[in-house]
Amino acid sequence: MSAQQSEARSALYRGGFVYSPVDPFASAMVVADGQVAWIGSDEAAATHADSVDEVVELDGALVTPTFVDAHVHTSMTGQSLDGVDLSQTQSLSEALRLIETAARHGRGRPVYAHSWDETRWPEGRPATSAELDRATYGGVVYMPRIDAHSACVSSALALAAGVRDLDGWDGTGVVHRDAHHAVRDSFAAGTSAADRRHYIDLAMRTAAEAGIGLVHEMGAPHIGSPEDLADVIAAGDRGDGPQVMAYWGQLAPDEATAATLVDRLGVRGLAGDLCADGSFGSRTAHLCEPYADAPDQLGYGYLSLEQVRDHVAACTRAGVQAGFHVIGDAGIQTVVAGMQAAARLTGVDAHRRARHRLEHVELVDEGAIAALVELGVHASVQPAFDAAWGGQEGMYAARLGPERALASNPFAAMAAAGLSLALGSDSPVTPFAPWEAIRACVNHHEPAQRISARSAFLAHTRGGWRAGGIDDRGYLDLGQPASFAVWQVGDLVVQAPDDRIQTWSTDPRSGTPGLPDLSPDAALPTNLRTVVRGRTVFERVGALE
Repeated sequence: MSAQQSEARSALYRGGFVYSPVDPFASAMVVADGQVAWIGSDEAAATHADSVDEVVELDGALVTPTFVDAHVHTSMTGQSLDGVDLSQTQSLSEALRLIETAARHGRGRPVYAHSWDETRWPEGRPATSAELDRATYGGVVYMPRIDAHSACVSSALALAAGVRDLDGWDGTGVVHRDAHHAVRDSFAAGTSAADRRHYIDLAMRTAAEAGIGLVHEMGAPHIGSPEDLADVIAAGDRGDGPQVMAYWGQLAPDEATAATLVDRLGVRGLAGDLCADGSFGSRTAHLCEPYADAPDQLGYGYLSLEQVRDHVAACTRAGVQAGFHVIGDAGIQTVVAGMQAAARLTGVDAHRRARHRLEHVELVDEGAIAALVELGVHASVQPAFDAAWGGQEGMYAARLGPERALASNPFAAMAAAGLSLALGSDSPVTPFAPWEAIRACVNHHEPAQRISARSAFLAHTRGGWRAGGIDDRGYLDLGQPASFAVWQVGDLVVQAPDDRIQTWSTDPRSGTPGLPDLSPDAALPTNLRTVVRGRTVFERVGALE
């Protein structure tokens, strides 16, 4: 079925489970004119069967609102999907072999090899320029770390980018900060507009397959061009994939600048990857106490309190969202103090109305959380970070020590204090995987910081819309846009009003009404169809026939 056909057709979905606040036992739904027209039981659905263009037999499938990924780098994601994925490599030697193979197949084309993590390699170190030169016979290699805050580069790329006199060049082939930005710009200059649009389309198709109906695009001058941002926005406007809510990470010193930038770029705010600090993996997140594995390093604070204050005040007065990428506790202290100073200039009520947001907010304490709640700030967080690197033995423990590692990403403390959460992937840092993000919340490495599946699900649906300043979206109700995904599930639990448990499977363990089993060893749902505003944007071959 084409997108044009699906937009024009009405449909009855029946014989499954519809996750909706309208009816906890709903098993059928009618979609017409791009909206949810009716929700109810299979018995009541019989009266609609003859008045729709299509009847879809769900055969026990679960229907949910589409997910919102609240932090995405779209073209970088597509480029990563097309590039050399090093995320599963077990050694530096293996990574270099993959790069050499790509160089041979590419016949001299630049190599994009990404998502390596030296903490998983027995060598325990990044690649050098000399090693990349040997692997590619002197070719151009851009090799960003999994957190995208540092990279290894070949000599040819280092020379082209002019990094040797820039802050962040280590002399062996690893770049951070200014040197990394220069390398990224130099490598991107070789990407054609056609290639860029191909990457964007590839990423959007992948998001749709994951059941995502809205992405928050995080553009910034150090990440991509305004043309790249415009292409991502245009892809969201086409209607054949997820919608796009775009942000641009650039400081605005005054109200006029903020308003002009937002209007010219077509973004919701000057937020997202406006970096107050870096990442734990690259040791660039700004800490109050030194890194456990580098006692002479505290990371880097990229913004001053005054810069934060002036930017937030400018955006508040312009009526647009401000926000920052911030991870370390010292970085968070600077941002919170700057936001409080801005609120004193503009008034707390105006500050709260602007719905400012922060990305990541990983090493945050109760005092900072309380201040963010008072200021009405939304937190865009990435549960996959804790799943991949948290705990007492992961990369965070190596960088921070076990105590600080377990204290990072305190989702339960945030939720209990009333801080509004939105979940995202930071793709391509971690992949589009909404159910895995929810499972990561339910199974946080620190038991005291676990939140319920329902709370995490709401943060990955309605929470993403709220973080963009829109409260009345992200759920299935009458008159809502028909944006939903159909999931083949294993274990599903339905809670009756009198607290009786009715099961749709043989081994329900989730304990969460209407949501699948999210225990660590459970198989997660498989997406069969994604519909965005009434148009089918993904269909698994052979499903729902």
